[in-house]
Amino acid sequence: MESVRSLLIRPSFHHLLSVRLLGTAAPRTVNGKRLAVCPFPGGSALPAALSFEDSSAFHVKSLRELVRALGVFKFCSFPILVNNSGKLMSLARSLLGKRGFSLILRPTVYAQFVAGETEGEIAVAMEKMSSLGLRPMLAVPIEEDLGESTGERRYNDNLEAMLECVRLSSSNALTTDPMMQLKITALLSPELCVKLTSLLSEEQYDLDLLVRAMDGELINFPGLTESENTHFLCGLQRLNKVGEASVMKVRVLVDAEYTYMNPALALITMAMMKKFNQKEAWIWNTYQCYLKESTSCLLDAINQSVNQSFCLGVKLVRGAYMDKERKLANQESRPDPIQQSWEHTNDSYNGSLDILLDLISQHPQRFRLIVATHNEESVRHAVSRMAELGIDKQAGSVCFGQLLGMCDHVSLTLAQQGYLIYKSMPYGSVDDTLPYLVRRAQENRTVLQGIRKERDLLRQELRRRLRLTGGR
Repeated sequence: MESVRSLLIRPSFHHLLSVRLLGTAAPRTVNGKRLAVCPFPGGSALPAALSFEDSSAFHVKSLRELVRALGVFKFCSFPILVNNSGKLMSLARSLLGKRGFSLILRPTVYAQFVAGETEGEIAVAMEKMSSLGLRPMLAVPIEEDLGESTGERRYNDNLEAMLECVRLSSSNALTTDPMMQLKITALLSPELCVKLTSLLSEEQYDLDLLVRAMDGELINFPGLTESENTHFLCGLQRLNKVGEASVMKVRVLVDAEYTYMNPALALITMAMMKKFNQKEAWIWNTYQCYLKESTSCLLDAINQSVNQSFCLGVKLVRGAYMDKERKLANQESRPDPIQQSWEHTNDSYNGSLDILLDLISQHPQRFRLIVATHNEESVRHAVSRMAELGIDKQAGSVCFGQLLGMCDHVSLTLAQQGYLIYKSMPYGSVDDTLPYLVRRAQENRTVLQGIRKERDLLRQELRRRLRLTGGR
């Protein structure tokens, strides 16, 4: 780790970071030495074969899958339907009943975005992913927000669901290096996470304190009531069980959530990293680049991983809670936490990408990254920088990720070119996944309404199929 520490503290590295953060052109030399740096946002030429314009990526889809995707994407292209999807789903369920509603939703929206309900259905979906050169990343669609806490018994039930997800993820012999997603609010109340976030603005909790609590020591955390402290200890021990079950088997990607609880989630995730990431990155954290503070949070995590000698796994996303974050900031008369524009978010994303890829090129065993985006330009940027820096696309230190049922023209093209691609695959019953589907639709409305290119490619493939094979 000493070489990484030297990398982080030497003036040339900090100067390079400051250049990227300020968005100015990077100098060719620092301290008299030439830098192998790609001027943002350019880079070396992409591999000639990499293109997201070819509908042949959809040759692997069945006719039914093509028609279903076109129908769902057409529905999602209407803002009024996406914005009111929760109300529309509730109305349809009340009119059609549970069975009738399921009969309509299962073969359409559910089949497009959900892996299935039973272990058999999930296994088939995972095998399908593997046959296409894609890797499944299972996700239990359990999360809570303020006012939704259901008590210790429910959190223990959620723990069993998470442990089952570890088992399902690791049981697929067709996939090497499996991943799964985890939301901490499935195992710890959002109210406590909000209070911890408030306390962290005044004092820092030592990571060792949380690690000792995970191991079962009865720690009294400052600022918490007795009942809050008891719940925190239970939550940490639940997370510890997930860590113990997954280490050496499945990489656990912890999702970021809302800004009013993210500092607490980051603290807990860093503690899990310190305990379980001594030799490899088994626990990863998510960084939302649509937030103004995202780069500073990422740099802080890098420094913590170096100073406390653990490996860092990063899931880099743009983010999905923009509307709610801005509304809350306005209601509470505090500064808007969201980047000023889409361009600022892109600069933040690609700048963070560059920082991580530079680190990975020198220390691929200590740092890992999943480029979790549907943005083609960021994917191209990552591929270009990987080529420049000599990062092996098959080594596992850098991979890509998209949601199941979306951006398949990017996912399939990358897979065909030998890059490691994971598809986030939620699973569960229609009732269990409905809140997840509604939330994801509203959070990703911009992506869903802007998938004209994917629809066009799907139509091209459908016409080709009907013309050449008679629809078979």
